[in-house]
Amino acid sequence: MKKLLWTLRTTKTGRLIRTAALALCALALVPLSGCLYPDDQTPGNRASAREAVQTVQDAVDRYQQATGVLPMMNADESTPRYEKFKLDFAKMKRMGYVSTLPKLAFENGGSNQFLIVDEETKPTVKLLDIPIYQGVGEVQAKVTAYAQKNGGALPADEEVYPGFKYVDFKKLAMREPKLRSMYSGRALSLIVDDKGRVYADYGIDLTQAIEKSGATPGADEDLRERLADESYYVPVKSPVYRWVDGSVRAVAES
Repeated sequence: MKKLLWTLRTTKTGRLIRTAALALCALALVPLSGCLYPDDQTPGNRASAREAVQTVQDAVDRYQQATGVLPMMNADESTPRYEKFKLDFAKMKRMGYVSTLPKLAFENGGSNQFLIVDEETKPTVKLLDIPIYQGVGEVQAKVTAYAQKNGGALPADEEVYPGFKYVDFKKLAMREPKLRSMYSGRALSLIVDDKGRVYADYGIDLTQAIEKSGATPGADEDLRERLADESYYVPVKSPVYRWVDGSVRAVAES
């Protein structure tokens, strides 16, 4: 790749090796196995995701055309962008816009939450990967408890971006959760900002997407949109990413 992640330029040898290995795994798109994802609902099962999203999108379009509103649940203003507007399947089923729920849907025992993004301009159905959502949430609880017991100190390891460090799972006395990117199938690293907020790091996925597009991002562009636009999944539990000095970088939120 022409541009390398901040990680590859700033971290120590051990982390360099690890990050490089993850990048190779992402390039190869090696299928991974695990028990977090039910059969036929793994991030790599694009056919199932495509069919489910297209079917639900059609139902949402018909619902909006008939009622003038979107079939989504209300969300607090503070809810993160890629967790915000959950699809109201109960209402859609009650009104006859869907007869059965998709196998992928959380409401039907699946491992995905259906969302609506770009609700004001071009309402689009996307999937939220629940294992990632839950995995990051569990680590967040551990990090918060650790900080409370240690005078605000965070269980942080090496810096990956300015203001962001890898979570130190040894300090948390727990194993790093095995979470997989919906885009490449690679293992996702978890990072923590200076305020103790935990995120999944999609930096490698974003770097690959930008390299593939061949177009230099704008300085104010939220790079996460590139992943959401080119996939059926949203980058759940992600920090905001910008293009800074020729590379992808997570930036702290106010």
